[in-house]
Amino acid sequence: MREPSCQNAAMIDDPRQFLCTLFDKAVETAGAERCLKNHLPTPPRGRTVIVGAGKAAAAMASAVEARWSGELTGVVVTPYGHGAPTRYIEVVEASHPVPDDAGTRGARQVLEAVQGLSEDDLVLCLISGGGSALLAYPADGIALDDKRTITRALLRSGASIHEINCVRKHLSAIKGGRLATLAAPTTVLTLAISDVPGDDISVIASGPTVADPSTRDEAVALLKQYRIEAPTAVWSWLERPESETPKPGDPALGRSGAAIIATPQDSLNAAADYARSKGVTPIVLGDTIEGEARDVALVHAAIAREVVTNGRLAAPPAVIISGGETTVTLRGEGGSGGRNQEFLLALAGALNGMRGVHALACDTDGIDGFSKAAGAVIDPTTPERAAALNISLTAMLERQDSFGFFDALGDSVVTGPTRTNVNDFRAILILT
Repeated sequence: MREPSCQNAAMIDDPRQFLCTLFDKAVETAGAERCLKNHLPTPPRGRTVIVGAGKAAAAMASAVEARWSGELTGVVVTPYGHGAPTRYIEVVEASHPVPDDAGTRGARQVLEAVQGLSEDDLVLCLISGGGSALLAYPADGIALDDKRTITRALLRSGASIHEINCVRKHLSAIKGGRLATLAAPTTVLTLAISDVPGDDISVIASGPTVADPSTRDEAVALLKQYRIEAPTAVWSWLERPESETPKPGDPALGRSGAAIIATPQDSLNAAADYARSKGVTPIVLGDTIEGEARDVALVHAAIAREVVTNGRLAAPPAVIISGGETTVTLRGEGGSGGRNQEFLLALAGALNGMRGVHALACDTDGIDGFSKAAGAVIDPTTPERAAALNISLTAMLERQDSFGFFDALGDSVVTGPTRTNVNDFRAILILT
């Protein structure tokens, strides 16, 4: 069956392609070249070293090379398949979301690149979502397998990205501001594409170059709260004072600055502007929505129902737009998919074929969970078409096989890696 391409603009008389175009606008707004061009600093008197990590890291490095007037060197780490052509900056590809040996090697290269520099030099750090898993350099005494075990457990637990990254920072030799302290006394400028609700730069890629307000006591409490069976080496490390990260006001961070150059809200606004241009009223719920994907779906369904039945918030045609980062608590082995597809599967069940309502939910990095899809689309015929194929929507949701459901219906949205990441994008189009 045909998969929506999400590559070409379409008129509103094609709801599916209209939704895909909204997604395209959101992704384009967060593109590395577009975001970086107005934020590059003046070249220093000394050397310029580029480091970074994340799903947009290679694209950002390529964009810097295209606009930089002086010499530069460096290394960035990005997920497999997210590379981009560069001449001077090495691109290392590694595993995400569970770290691997390639990520450790890349993190070591990043650490080596920032040492031995002077006050005349500049470290330009390019970070984006995904950087936490990619900069996998465990703290003293902790094995990479220990971090893998904890990462997998946290991803399955339903913990928020803020909570996951609090733990990651306190088990790392590079995150939570430690990279910047190793670069001192060099000036460090961080340019970040945000993928976290609230745009807290200390959370994006676990903040390798900025002060960390979270504490090792909080990390311990989170491991206990989510009943993570951490190895003995992890508990031993967290008891040591050295496990604490650099805090605001630390003089070692005195020459470290940062700017967020793209946010999820920027992308939501771009989609809203496009909707208005087509005569569709946008209802923007914001970019800070968190919670279990299926619970968030129920709330979105209730809002859509209010628009349809009572005309509240806006009269059709209207589109509900939201971002943020939902979570999925895995209840077993299940199937495949991600938080956006699970949201959409739950939404389809809640709407139950409501006339005139179409929806899309995608991850802006182009990869939703452990699947090949960025997300999926639904329309009023979704339950009927599933039933015709003897596919139970309820059973597939219970099995957490959202990708299997949408793939069978031909409703997956497959874009491949977008080389940026401003997190979830959801749009519910209401035509009647």
